[in-house]
Amino acid sequence: MIRKTLIAVLLSLPLAALGVSPQTVVLDVQKMTCALCSVTVRKALEKVPGVSAAKIDYDKKTATVKFDAEKISPAVLIKATTEAGFPSRTHSTPKP
Repeated sequence: MIRKTLIAVLLSLPLAALGVSPQTVVLDVQKMTCALCSVTVRKALEKVPGVSAAKIDYDKKTATVKFDAEKISPAVLIKATTEAGFPSRTHSTPKP
């Protein structure tokens, strides 16, 4: 009885609880002209199913987003910020 219950519980857990780590992406966000813009961007990203965290850095004009790559891709995040009025693209580190 206990074994069946344990198996049922384990099968019902989301993959994140089983050790599948979320991915993180940094987006360069355009058109953020005030601190309230960062709130709008954060809310737009947090509404996307599969996003577990969104941190916006107004000074650097970036959004760091943790998400479930099995549910969504960075393209979905870019679409969300763009539809909120803040076009974005994945961050690329300049080569030295």
